[in-house]
Amino acid sequence: MSQSGTVNFGMVGLGRMGANLVRRLARSQISSVVYDLDSAAVETLSKEGATPALNYSDFVGKIAAPRTVWVMVPATVSDETILQLSSQLSPGDTIIDGGNSNYRNDQANAELLSKKGINFVDVGTSGGIYGLERGYSLMIGGDQKVVEALTPIFQALAPGVEGAERTPGRNGVPAPSEAGYFHCGPVGAGHFVKMIHNGIEYGMMAAFAEGLGILDAAKRAEPAFDLDIAEITQVWRRGSVVASWLLDLTAEALEENPTLDGYSTSVSDSGEGRWTVQAAIESGVPAPVLSAALYSRFASRDNDDYSNKILSAMRYKFGGHTEQSKKS
Repeated sequence: MSQSGTVNFGMVGLGRMGANLVRRLARSQISSVVYDLDSAAVETLSKEGATPALNYSDFVGKIAAPRTVWVMVPATVSDETILQLSSQLSPGDTIIDGGNSNYRNDQANAELLSKKGINFVDVGTSGGIYGLERGYSLMIGGDQKVVEALTPIFQALAPGVEGAERTPGRNGVPAPSEAGYFHCGPVGAGHFVKMIHNGIEYGMMAAFAEGLGILDAAKRAEPAFDLDIAEITQVWRRGSVVASWLLDLTAEALEENPTLDGYSTSVSDSGEGRWTVQAAIESGVPAPVLSAALYSRFASRDNDDYSNKILSAMRYKFGGHTEQSKKS
């Protein structure tokens, strides 16, 4: 993506994901022009070799055409960011939305940009703060030729074939999916796949949390089992069918903080979990596990207080049952 010292690539949004994407690309000699509303974030990457920009005009002016601009901002501001950037870009340039945008918004943005001759690609990006070292799983939507032109970027960011053992039966030259990036289909397909990925993530996290919660409750049951949950996660990591990276991270958290002091009981949710459940409803596909995982996050924020008061009132009215107050 770079020729004769010119820089053809830029990153807008230098949070935990965006900044590390720039760093990982640099390891493959792909240089970046960088911009963020937080000037300190820009300065940090500038000291590491990236080219800083003061504003969108400066940012676009420092990228050689044809430009590739990766937008890595919260979904709530991605549409606005893409619109502002498009006013500065030229026909033949490409915008990549790597955040967690709604796939329907991708389709609308692609239509808007096509009128200006600007390409649009959506890339569902998974890897979190560990992606810098492990690589990123990339789920891509867009026009075939445009996506193919971006292959060097995807190869640099993905984990590579060595990121996992090859599936038995897979022979010959590994497919891009085995390297950790995959062209899922037209615009919107990448974020649609990432949306379902995150819905599944909700379910997996909830399953671990509920199971370990039952183990913790056994310490106070009759008969009681004084279980060492940290050690249980360690044994599960080795040879168990539930072994996974999420379990690895859980074991790490318990090793650092066995009592989980300081962690909140309120768990937030982002748009993808809700959109996944909505997609299940629209397609008529049962998704009880994913739906329950989303609703459990709502409950963690005490959004069920009024409902529980109604339940308590009904029990009292029909049977005289007086509920105990919550312990503070």
